[in-house]
Amino acid sequence: MAKTIFITGASRGFGKLWAEALLQRGDKVAATARDLSALNDLVNKYGDNVLPLQLNVNDREAGIAAIAKAKQHFGSIDVLINNAGYGLFGTVEETTEQEAREQMETNFFGLLWLTQAVLPVMREQGHGHIIQLSSVLGLVTLPVLGLYNASKFAVEGLSETLATEVKGFGINVTLVEPNGFATDWSGASATQTTAMPEYDAVRAAFQEGVSGDIWGVPEATTPAVLKLIDSENPPLRLFLGSMAYPWVKQVNEGRYAEWDKWAEVSTAAHGK
Repeated sequence: MAKTIFITGASRGFGKLWAEALLQRGDKVAATARDLSALNDLVNKYGDNVLPLQLNVNDREAGIAAIAKAKQHFGSIDVLINNAGYGLFGTVEETTEQEAREQMETNFFGLLWLTQAVLPVMREQGHGHIIQLSSVLGLVTLPVLGLYNASKFAVEGLSETLATEVKGFGINVTLVEPNGFATDWSGASATQTTAMPEYDAVRAAFQEGVSGDIWGVPEATTPAVLKLIDSENPPLRLFLGSMAYPWVKQVNEGRYAEWDKWAEVSTAAHGK
């Protein structure tokens, strides 16, 4: 059965790939972008099955209006894919207040506003699926991406809580956790802090670590996302890529080993 999907950040990258794949198989898609011309090819090819919406996710009222327009146009919203976001590259010390706030505004608050906007629609329907594009960097971290890491850690906490709050309304929540993929996330879509020479060695080590074959093929994610959307019992978290799960597992094993060493101190701190 065809579904209606609302997807943000559909002008390029994962958003564009997944929007087109959904349209190809007959779903209806409300696709948002800051520049509507980036969606012209989808409109020309798929006609009334796609509703192009100009949206800056940072604008809460505009997000509410976009959800309302999609609901009015299609009659329902079965799936929300919060895909819009970008990467801020730079060490924590280098990051300005404006850069930090803008990163959180888009990656976290933009996602929150759309989530809040769609919940009344899905509650009224008695069903829905909210898919949050997080990152493996919402579970583990890399240097030079501190604010991006923080924004995705925030998405993790918000969405895991949300899942427990809305399950009784027939609404599922899934965090999608990609490892690195060869999109323009680290290129044209990214922003950079002003570099401090004190961190040149940190940056060099980071660049050395992210070169080579670590980047996945974006198109290869599409079957996984379609399967996720079609699942009657979707997972809370879905890793994308061959490196994400092993990396998170390795880091968590190290965390448990450290916590075990300090377990006696931790327990004693309870006081009784």
